Amino acid sequence: MGKQKLDQAFKQVLDRGDKAFVPYIMAGDGGLDKLEEQLALLEESGATVVELGIAFSDPVADGPTIQEAGIRALKDGVTLTGVLELLKKTKASRNIPIVFMTYINPIFNYGVERFAKDCAEAGVDGLIIPDVPLEEEELVSPYLKQYEIALIRLAALTSTKERLTEIAKRTEGFLYAVTVTGTTGARATFKDDLGAHLESLQKNCDVPVLAGFGVSTPEHVKSLTQHCDGVVVGSRIVDLLHKGETEEIRTLIASAKA
Repeated sequence: MGKQKLDQAFKQVLDRGDKAFVPYIMAGDGGLDKLEEQLALLEESGATVVELGIAFSDPVADGPTIQEAGIRALKDGVTLTGVLELLKKTKASRNIPIVFMTYINPIFNYGVERFAKDCAEAGVDGLIIPDVPLEEEELVSPYLKQYEIALIRLAALTSTKERLTEIAKRTEGFLYAVTVTGTTGARATFKDDLGAHLESLQKNCDVPVLAGFGVSTPEHVKSLTQHCDGVVVGSRIVDLLHKGETEEIRTLIASAKA
C-alpha cells in the first residue's frame, strides 16, 4: 500500500473539509509493549497518520522533549528490529498509516534494501530522514520506490526559493514544512510571514503541505491550518503521552477538525 495508503488518508480528511493532524511519538517510549495501545489511541482520537520516531543516539533535528523520549526508549532496549517486528505482528489490526522518522545511520546499519523490504512487510507507508539532503537521497530512494514507500521531504525556512520548489516537486506523501529554524520543541509564537511561506509552498506542491516543529496548542493548529493542509505535532504529544494525559491529546487532535 505505502504511498497509496497515505494519499487516501489525506484525501479522505481534506475532502471532508477537515485538516490533517499527524502526531509524532517515539517508538518504545514507555516500553515497546505500549506501542500498539498508543497507536490505537491516536487512531481513535482522529489522527490522520502517525509519525513514529526511531530512537537514535545522535538525533540532530530533535529538541529536548524528543531527545529525552529517545533516551528512555534506548534505556528500555528498544531497537529498530524490535519496532519492525512489533509492527509486523500488529499490522492486521491497524488501519492508520505509519511514517517512520529516523536518521540514515540506523538504516545503513540495518541494510538499506532489507530495511525497505521489512518496512513494507510491517506496514510502514512513508519515511522521513532529516539528515539526507536531495543530493544524497539516491542512497535510499530506489529501494523505497521498489517497495512503494513514500519519501517525505522537509522544507526548511532557510532554503532558497529554487530549492524549495525542487523539494516541493519531489516530495511524496506530504511536504513537511518546517515552521522554525532550529530543532523540534514547543514554541509560543511563529514568524509573521509564515502564512505566506506555507501558501507559496502549496502552489508548487501536488501533495498536502503540513506545518511542523513548535506546534503545541489548538490555537497553533487553527492558525497554521488557515495556510496549509494540516500539522505535525511532536513534542507536545510526546509530553502528554508520557504524563498519561489522553484527554488533552484528543482535544489537540480534534482542533484540526473543520
